[in-house]
Amino acid sequence: MSAKVIVFSTPSCIWCKKAKEYLKSINQNFTDIDVSRDIAARNDMIRKSGQEAVPQIWINNIPVVGFDLEKINRLLNLYNTKKGESNG
Repeated sequence: MSAKVIVFSTPSCIWCKKAKEYLKSINQNFTDIDVSRDIAARNDMIRKSGQEAVPQIWINNIPVVGFDLEKINRLLNLYNTKKGESNG
């Protein structure tokens, strides 16, 4: 079963770009939502996670705030993790 992945991002966010590039590099499909344009999605993201920060990568409805590669890989059931790529 494939994971449902949603990336909440903004165009100016460097870590958002890195997160999306990583997901593409592992052939993971995802929906990208630009919260600078979609205010309803932004408000929903904040309501559900309690966080305003982007990127937020939601994997099967579990939020990952920031580009936390270890958590992303764990939630995607990937165990060959690249070390050192994380913004906290």
